[in-house]
Amino acid sequence: MGTAGTRVDGRIARGEQTRRLVLGRAMEIASVEGLDALSMGRLASELKLSKSGVFALFGSKEDLQLATIRAAVAVFTTHVVGPAGELPAGIGRLKHLCDSWLAYSRERVFPGGCFFYSVSAEYDARAGKVHDALVTARSDWLAYLERTAREAREAGELTADADLPQLVFELAALLEMANAESVLHDDVTAYGKAARGILDRLLRVAVDPSRLSAP
Repeated sequence: MGTAGTRVDGRIARGEQTRRLVLGRAMEIASVEGLDALSMGRLASELKLSKSGVFALFGSKEDLQLATIRAAVAVFTTHVVGPAGELPAGIGRLKHLCDSWLAYSRERVFPGGCFFYSVSAEYDARAGKVHDALVTARSDWLAYLERTAREAREAGELTADADLPQLVFELAALLEMANAESVLHDDVTAYGKAARGILDRLLRVAVDPSRLSAP
């Protein structure tokens, strides 16, 4: 019984290891070439795995695409949301969130820059589960950004009349513009411009500007 259980546990562990390996490569491919470029045959060939084994893990191309999006959400959370969450609520956390996003793009956590910027352009006008998953991921990010801004206002660090949806729209636009310019021109100077724009925008709604520091 114990031996059989150990064999089962071993198979599960190997399956999870293979799944992580496949999704890691799938995220890299999708960030550069798009989610449509994913295929179980290609992943199996590049990773020297059996195609039937990869198929057994994901079942269909759409399931693979959806699993890749979920994996990218986890990576994004680790690199962008997690570090800022360690700070107390306030304008400093809001700025740190933006700084983490810029670092996530600049450091090419995904080789194609921001994973979601890349694949959203591919699927924004389509219908279906992949489109819906990307809409959810983007909506969750923007809602988190706005909740962070709201908590900063509740902490007394943003002016009471600050238009938070407009603020979040402008912050997200600066982040994504830096990513797009950097990836297109292979030039990191856009990140400095975005960081200055974000700081200027936050200073306009800060109750105490001394709580903000230049990047």
